[in-house]
Amino acid sequence: MAKLVLLSAGMTGRTHELNVEKTTIGRLEDNTFQIAEPSVSSHHCEVLVHGPEVVVKDLNSTNGTFIGGEKITEKVLKPGDVLRLGQIEMRLENGAPTAAAPAPATTATSKKTDPALSITRGVTLNELEKGGTSVFPGATTGFSKKEDKVSRIFLVGGIVIGVIILGLLIYVFAIAS
Repeated sequence: MAKLVLLSAGMTGRTHELNVEKTTIGRLEDNTFQIAEPSVSSHHCEVLVHGPEVVVKDLNSTNGTFIGGEKITEKVLKPGDVLRLGQIEMRLENGAPTAAAPAPATTATSKKTDPALSITRGVTLNELEKGGTSVFPGATTGFSKKEDKVSRIFLVGGIVIGVIILGLLIYVFAIAS
C-alpha cells in the first residue's frame, strides 16, 4: 500500500496511506490529509491513485507543489520521490524498503527521530499565528497576521470621546463650584 511519510521537523514519521483513488491535502480539516502548517494552502494539492501510478496535481497553491525540487502543476510521483508542499516535505513509500532520505534539520542539536513513529499531536492556534519555522534557507516562516485597522479606529475614537467627556466633567464641576 502506497503511503506518504512526512520528513519535515516536528512532523517526522507522520504518515498517510493512499487507500482511496483521490486524496486531498491541505491546511483545512475538510481535506483527506490535513497538514496544519502555515505554508500549506487551505486546499494545496490532490493525489490521484490510478493503479500502480500516483499522480500529484497542484490546486493553485500559494507556495507551490514540488517534486524533487521541480515546481509542478501535475506529475507522476514515484516511490522514494520527495514531495514538498510549501515548507513541508514528504516521501512516497510503497511498502517496500526505500533508501531513506534524512529529514532536514533545523539546528545542529536536532534530535534524530525514528521515521516509524507517528505524531498524533496537532498544531495549536498560537503556533499557527506565530508561523512555522523554516527548514529552507532564505524562506519566509509562513503567513503574517493581517493588521486589524477597524479595531485601531474604534480604540482611537474611544480614547478621543473619553477625553472629551472627561473635559466636560471638569468644566461642569469648575462652573458648579
